[in-house]
Amino acid sequence: MELFRFDRADKAIDRFDSVGATAAQVAAGPGSAHLTYLTIGPGGTIGSHPAPVRQVFLVITGEGWVSGPDGHRIPVSAGDGVRWEPGEDHASGTATGLTALALEGPSLDVHLPDPS
Repeated sequence: MELFRFDRADKAIDRFDSVGATAAQVAAGPGSAHLTYLTIGPGGTIGSHPAPVRQVFLVITGEGWVSGPDGHRIPVSAGDGVRWEPGEDHASGTATGLTALALEGPSLDVHLPDPS
């Protein structure tokens, strides 16, 4: 067993006109499978960019918004998840701050809750 902290701010996100956002790569697998811990500070954004592979964005604390190719902002908060397909333009941001886990991988399947 190995215990470690993943809630760290290893690198400022400065691409795509992003502001007030940091990332820490937590894990990586074969090919382009990655798990990243993201923080977006109050008033921060991760600017619009295409997903290189399928991505899942899981909000773990706070609240904010996400958008897809149309730029329409959809509110999200802790417990919400979003999936973007390869090549899909997307962005995220917050007025008050949020943290999220981003999981990327070409063969990533999302298990949605049973509607019953």
